Amino acid sequence: IPISALTKEAPVYQRPAEWPKSQDDLEQLDLSAIAEPRDLGATLKLMLGSPNIASKEWVYRQYDCYVRSNTVVGPGADAAVVRIKGTDKGLALTVDGNSRYCFLDPYVGGALAVAEAARNLACVGARPIGLTDCLNFGSPENPAVMWQFARVIQGMRDACIAFKVPVVSGNVSFYNETDGIPIYPTPTIGMVGLLPKVDRVVTPWFKAADDIVVLLGRTREELGGSEYLKLIHNSVRGTPPWIDLKLEQAIQNCCIEAIDRGILRSAHDISDGGLAVALAECCIGGPDKALGVRTEIREMIRGDALLFSESQSRILVSMQEKDLSQLQEIASGHGVPLQVIGTVGGSRFSIQPILQLPVDELQSIWSSALSDRLK
Repeated sequence: IPISALTKEAPVYQRPAEWPKSQDDLEQLDLSAIAEPRDLGATLKLMLGSPNIASKEWVYRQYDCYVRSNTVVGPGADAAVVRIKGTDKGLALTVDGNSRYCFLDPYVGGALAVAEAARNLACVGARPIGLTDCLNFGSPENPAVMWQFARVIQGMRDACIAFKVPVVSGNVSFYNETDGIPIYPTPTIGMVGLLPKVDRVVTPWFKAADDIVVLLGRTREELGGSEYLKLIHNSVRGTPPWIDLKLEQAIQNCCIEAIDRGILRSAHDISDGGLAVALAECCIGGPDKALGVRTEIREMIRGDALLFSESQSRILVSMQEKDLSQLQEIASGHGVPLQVIGTVGGSRFSIQPILQLPVDELQSIWSSALSDRLK
């Protein structure tokens, strides 16, 4: 089919779209009115038990993900990776989306879904080459839903242009509602990326004691739309995390270059649950015995935001200390903030001076939470 028939010459519906009057109120969030938990260690345990964060192994262990022996990285990582036999290359695949972000700001939420998918590919060493989507919304006959739909697509479009990712396919599912109440706007992004050398792929999990842990990017005091705000304070409001698409690209390029040079042992995107959850996943998410970590983070913000803010454009990496100067050189070349925050090893999960927990306890909570709910 000529591409113009699917794009410029395709019929276009101009349905009424109207900004909902409740939107202004939704976007208001006064952090001073949000009480910080007294026990942030207990809060982290609750976060790791959330179905949105807990291990999904109960689901993916029920099917064969190693068909024809091409799988290099299976489910559970930021992206799956399959080899292209007969070449040195590999394909990385990921699926992303956050309906709370799109509910609070459809434009920003659409852009964030694309950015997170690209970041997940970067964490295994791949650059994005194509995108598909499944756009799930309520009734388009509702002007407020139509407004959400249009704004989400605009956000996705601008992010796709920034990352130079073509949208090669997709579908739309409307009328997802009950008794006239629509679901949150939920664009689901599937993205594929290319690894020039599949043997350089890295995974999110810490590999060895005494490796250093480095944070690429910067944490901000922003909790709007976060898993923490929803789970701990039963609130979905505020604005989604701020994003600078140029900085996002720089951090992704920095991570990919470091992987290509072979200096990273692990790389993990920071997203749902924030820094504390991402650090815990690096300790407990791998196929081998859990590894502890000792960290100290210097950001001058409130403790719950430090641990659970979902600030964008952040990647956790681990490496041998001897390679740090190379990473600093790469980060400087891309204009990327870099902070050494800790060391891998031991049996404790420590973020000084806020919390210290047995890593085995965190692993038990995270690995069993979903199956326990589905028994």
